[in-house]
Amino acid sequence: MTEIRTARTEDAERLLEIYDYYVRNTAISFEYETPSLEEFRGRMEHTLRSYPYLVIVRDGRIEGYAYAGPFKSRAAYDRSCEISIYLDRDARRCGLGRKLSEALEAALKERGILNVYGCIAYPETEDEYLTTNSADYHAHLGYRIVGTFHKCAYKFGRWYNMIWMEKMIGEHKI
Repeated sequence: MTEIRTARTEDAERLLEIYDYYVRNTAISFEYETPSLEEFRGRMEHTLRSYPYLVIVRDGRIEGYAYAGPFKSRAAYDRSCEISIYLDRDARRCGLGRKLSEALEAALKERGILNVYGCIAYPETEDEYLTTNSADYHAHLGYRIVGTFHKCAYKFGRWYNMIWMEKMIGEHKI
């Protein structure tokens, strides 16, 4: 049984466990150190004040989370946002990511968001720390690449690119 619900600060320990894998073992996150539980909870609380923050629960266990945040701080960008999604490394490629992404998009539409952006680490050449899977996943969901920053992030003794992907989820009326 699968359930998607709003994240709660008491979920932080499990969410941080999921995120820690990506910080320590991949270039998917460009953080070098996993944040403390207190810092992570603070990030969650900050996000929950203005944006959706969702978890997906399968058979009573949180298997992933997704949230949105501001694209830019100026009021003119209020109908756009940046999204992030993380799944437990053993819960990938079974449809949970799609369900979570669709739920996040629905919550964003309800708030009047029209444009959704993903900032995604992207390798020039795939390696043990980074593949194109995240970009491929987003493309499968209807995102398209709108920008590339070359060799802008350094982790694990090598340089990585970053791409921005965009998806229009609402109608742009005047």
